Amino acid sequence: EARLVESGGDLVQAGGSLRLSCAASRFTFEGYGIAWFRQAPGKEREGVGCIRSGDGATYYADSVKGRFTISIDNAQNTVFLQMNSLKLEDTAVYYCNADRPYYCAGSDYSTYFAKLSNWGEGTRVTVSS
Repeated sequence: EARLVESGGDLVQAGGSLRLSCAASRFTFEGYGIAWFRQAPGKEREGVGCIRSGDGATYYADSVKGRFTISIDNAQNTVFLQMNSLKLEDTAVYYCNADRPYYCAGSDYSTYFAKLSNWGEGTRVTVSS
């Protein structure tokens, strides 16, 4: 069964950095769009950003632009979310998902990925003051 596993979440102080991983098993990211979402306590899941495996194009939510970077390592079959200058409001469970590459084609990527149902357990990020 194809699945994605998120990891790397931790407790970090505001202003710090963290790198999350999204590892694929039983399939490769080639030909996919991969998105990161997050869900803070009491809030709905929201898009953080996405990457297209074919050309490496990325799109980000305004709230993380300039602080977060999504990258892909095809050799490791893993997508990374590098998070810098973390803020208290970045506290959330972070999830990844993968689907059609054209889902990641612009600022409306979250509309497409949000419709997916096969979300994993996520990885928890807690930013403290």
